[in-house]
Amino acid sequence: MIIKKLVLHNFRVFHGTHEIELEPRTTGHATKPIVLFGGLNGAGKTSILTAIRLALYGRSAFEELYQNQDYIEKLTSLIHNGVNVTQQPNKASVSLTFTYNKDGEESEFMVIRSWERGNKDRLKLAQNGNPLTELNYDQCQGFLNELIPHGIADLFFFDGEKIASLAEDESGKVLQTAVRRLLGLDVIAKLRNDLMIYLKRQGANAFKEENQLQIKALEEKKIQLGHSAENFRYAADASKNLIDLINLDIRKQEGLLAAQGGAFALTKAQEQQRVDELLKEKAQIEKSIRHEFEGTLPYALAPKALSRLLAQLETESVVKQSQNFSKELKHFLSDLRKNTSFSSPEIRQAAAEAIEAQLNTYLAQKPKEELLLDISERESGMLQQAINSDSRASWQRFEKARVRLAEVENLLEQAAANIERAPDEEQLLDIVQAIRYLDAKRQTALTEYTSLLEKARQALQGQLDCARQLQKLYDKERTQHSSTTSVMHAQSILAMLDDYAEALTSARVKKLESEFAQAYHRLARKDDLQITARINPTTFDVELLDEQSIAINRKSLSAGEKQIYAIAILEALAKSSGRQLPVIIDTPLGRLDSHHRDKLIKHYFPFASHQVVLLSTDTEVNEHYFFDKLKPYISHAYQIRFDGSSKSTSLQPGYFWHEYAVEIY
Repeated sequence: MIIKKLVLHNFRVFHGTHEIELEPRTTGHATKPIVLFGGLNGAGKTSILTAIRLALYGRSAFEELYQNQDYIEKLTSLIHNGVNVTQQPNKASVSLTFTYNKDGEESEFMVIRSWERGNKDRLKLAQNGNPLTELNYDQCQGFLNELIPHGIADLFFFDGEKIASLAEDESGKVLQTAVRRLLGLDVIAKLRNDLMIYLKRQGANAFKEENQLQIKALEEKKIQLGHSAENFRYAADASKNLIDLINLDIRKQEGLLAAQGGAFALTKAQEQQRVDELLKEKAQIEKSIRHEFEGTLPYALAPKALSRLLAQLETESVVKQSQNFSKELKHFLSDLRKNTSFSSPEIRQAAAEAIEAQLNTYLAQKPKEELLLDISERESGMLQQAINSDSRASWQRFEKARVRLAEVENLLEQAAANIERAPDEEQLLDIVQAIRYLDAKRQTALTEYTSLLEKARQALQGQLDCARQLQKLYDKERTQHSSTTSVMHAQSILAMLDDYAEALTSARVKKLESEFAQAYHRLARKDDLQITARINPTTFDVELLDEQSIAINRKSLSAGEKQIYAIAILEALAKSSGRQLPVIIDTPLGRLDSHHRDKLIKHYFPFASHQVVLLSTDTEVNEHYFFDKLKPYISHAYQIRFDGSSKSTSLQPGYFWHEYAVEIY
């Protein structure tokens, strides 16, 4: 396949009609494969890739377009929007001309897809200049899908920054679709289905009359159930749209309610209850604070004075002890002098004088303060306990209560403000009733939606039951009429196809693994993981192995390694299939470092296909890559320029360096 020409008319940033020649040109005896587009971000590079995909696949070119209206809105958004709103174009189109070898014969096809604002697209298809008027829209689209299946094109027409998703696909579905279609494995499945249809028809021809009537009735019932399921699904979609509209109305009413203070009104009763609880708590806190003031808390308010008090009590305690000691000792001395049984009077007098002299010396060192308080030891101990311990604990309780009291008073102010903001209930009554009505309406619609989905499910289940009953009848009659040679051969071929498919898949997967290893080693840097791939021929899960054949997690690869892995897979698929399809890459080097870029520039782009369309910025294919690496392989180049004053894009020959444009053409 070679894409020869792309024509854009009022498509996105392209105002008017733009013809773009994409067929690689021959210089001497060599055909240069690369057609290079250069443009800054936002100039329109992606629009070219989008136009090609849209021309070939229509609605399937975009993701997440579940309804026709979504597709119509998407098409409308693709019509050029100029500076002057009153002069904006009302319609647009894309046209693609390409050659394709079908059944050994090369033909030139031209597909034209056009549309107007607010309308679905129209599709025209011509082969070798002859319009295929016998095909309607769906048949034309089906014809294009057969030529270039959408699953295959995703692997050849891609955005370089998004291709890493292939590396992150752990389900194997993307690779499975590509392998089956590119390597021809889907033909086996198609042949198997054709044989099954043939066997059913052969069996039906030999059925007894009563079985034929039963089969006819089941076929009619199956068709009827299929239509019923489709109608129920359509009705469910309409019900879902109604639910979405009701949700939108509810959001509008809720916004109006919020704008009029509805949020405060809805919580007014809660705020009032909260105020009552806070007032109770405040009264309890104030009571506990008064209790602390009635206790030992005042001691904590005068620490210096109380410290002097404790010192005075300590001093008076010492003075009392000295006085008591002196008093008792003097009584002892008096008794000593009077005691005639103890030695001579001279000795008693000398001993008493000596003891009294020592007492005076001892008392001279003791304080002789006046007793100001003169309290008992028990009272002094209680006072010390109150000052040193009880007052501190009381202060901590007081401080905690004081902080909480401040918080409660602040919360009371906030609650009072919220209550003040709340409008009267009568002011919001209409809005609240409207919300309640819409909510009830939504519940009814949800019930209907659920019911319709259940009916559709039941209809599909009934259709499946009919299909199973039909299969049983076919199998029963086939066993009775399998004696014919054709039926026997068909049945034997069915058994052979499974073995053949398994063997062919295994062989193709082995070749794919080998091609991948060669491609990856050629494109990867020396310091990258030197990985190989092991592909499960049944599930098509890809397991990456390092140099020691140890499995590695694809998520651990860097962004650059993922892109190199994905491109290596694509190249391996292309070589394994033998198909000649163009490669179109938007933003080819955006996620790569300089070393990975060097590898792709040197070993991939010049040899990726017989036709390679690159949509690049000046920082990707820069001056160095342009002149030193790619120039011998560039057929021709375009520069995409966006004019901010007219909000439109134009194409000019050459790349970013005009003085060298003539050398390319």
